[in-house]
Amino acid sequence: MLKNIILMIISILISVQNSFSQNKDLPQLVTVSQVDLNKYIGLWYEIAKIPNSFQDQCAYGTTAEYKIDEDGDIIVINSCYEKDGSPNVADGLAKVVDKKTNSKLEVSFVSFFGIRPFWGDYWIIGLDKNYQWVVIGTPSRKYGWILSRTTSLTDNTMEEIFSILKSQYYNPSDFELTMQKE
Repeated sequence: MLKNIILMIISILISVQNSFSQNKDLPQLVTVSQVDLNKYIGLWYEIAKIPNSFQDQCAYGTTAEYKIDEDGDIIVINSCYEKDGSPNVADGLAKVVDKKTNSKLEVSFVSFFGIRPFWGDYWIIGLDKNYQWVVIGTPSRKYGWILSRTTSLTDNTMEEIFSILKSQYYNPSDFELTMQKE
């Protein structure tokens, strides 16, 4: 319970900070032209991320799972393992902001009596044609994730992803690899 409250407070602070930290000196982040949400749902393994405070407790095995419920809402279940091996799970909700492309979403992990006052950007800036990997960014370039359907990616795929990141004014060296449990 206390862990969930702490995660909620951290999420609030990050959401507020993210809304004020748009980098005005960089060009607008460009998302992919189309996302089929039915192909996108399912389990993704975190391959790399820009380190952030709301994932500090995650030592390995970070995943994100997306489901569409009967109301059409996108349910988000982020999980990882802490250093002592205990699981850490954060439940959230995603909503599509750009319904034309489905590539701009917002995610919230904070709910007060069913009200979600804070949302963070979740923009899909790179996506494998077969939905085997995805690159997530935010307009501020402060946050970023590389996700995959498998626990690792080939060097050639990582080079392709780093090229996407560079073209979007991200520095690939800002991303740290996530240790997955094989």
